[in-house]
Amino acid sequence: MVTLNIIIFKITFLSILSFLWAWMWTPVVHRLLVRYKLVKRIRDHAAAPIYAALHKGKEGTPTMGGVLIWITPLLFALFFAYLALLFEDTLIQQLNFLSRSQVLLPLGALVASALVGVVDDLLNIKGLGSFSGLRMRHRFLLYTLIACVGAWWFYFKLGWDTLHVPFLGDYTIGIWYIPFFIIVIVATAFSVNEADGLDGLAGGTLLAAFASFGAIAFTQGKYDLATFCAVIIGALLAFLWFNIYPAKFFMGDTGSMSLGVTLGIVAMLTNSALLLPVICFLYLLETGSVIIQKCSRKLFGRKLFLSTPFHHHLEARGWQEPTIVMRFWVIAGVTAVVGVSIVLVERGLY
Repeated sequence: MVTLNIIIFKITFLSILSFLWAWMWTPVVHRLLVRYKLVKRIRDHAAAPIYAALHKGKEGTPTMGGVLIWITPLLFALFFAYLALLFEDTLIQQLNFLSRSQVLLPLGALVASALVGVVDDLLNIKGLGSFSGLRMRHRFLLYTLIACVGAWWFYFKLGWDTLHVPFLGDYTIGIWYIPFFIIVIVATAFSVNEADGLDGLAGGTLLAAFASFGAIAFTQGKYDLATFCAVIIGALLAFLWFNIYPAKFFMGDTGSMSLGVTLGIVAMLTNSALLLPVICFLYLLETGSVIIQKCSRKLFGRKLFLSTPFHHHLEARGWQEPTIVMRFWVIAGVTAVVGVSIVLVERGLY
């Protein structure tokens, strides 16, 4: 019988082990990125003058460091699933968290979207395609296809068609669950990507988001999913150790896009997607600033922000990069706690 103590030990042990494993391999990955010149390219001054002026000094910094974050949970899931086959009816078997109903889909989506991100990053590094790698329409199409596979799995394989509205209950939306799922995944992925613009910004805010949804999964008895989130958190902490200002390397699309996709799927698995705007308020702010800026320029011919996403506007206003990141971390921590509190309060009412 699996007790709560064993589950807590499993989550804690694997998160710490994930941190130590990723932290140990980070210098090796960094050297490989430098050796093969997998470094960041900054858009030219004509295309984005404010951004170029603020970030020209970052050009040449290794990128694609996000491989550490998604390879770690992949290796852990496969390794401990294999050990569970060798050591049945032992504590080692209890460390396996690769369950079909909870972890298989988010892990598969993490890897699939990370591989798309690798291609995108390589195109950017080599200067192929558009300057930023894959063109926006190609990126949108590829990540939408991944979201479509997830939507199909949820609706047809798992039979999910119910949406939970906090404090109001569950509502069956039938076939509309599929487009809702796709919108959530794609929007979350691109929103996280927008926040990946300053040293430690995406990593720190993702840490708070995955901790929040991991806690929600735990309260729902989805312990394997909570463990999966914990392993990602451990890898994120190791990445942040080297990514805080001044960053030794960047996450790249292989990290930000894949983690955004995975975060959205975890939110759907916990049936708490409507809490995403609360828990991930900063991503809503970042993406909203970009959308507002584009609409303002097209409709009125002028900009509302000096630069977008919003963190670049603050930079242009004279805020120091570490100040922006630290304050965004504080906000992310508060919104994560608010999101979990909503879940706990709601559970206490019923």
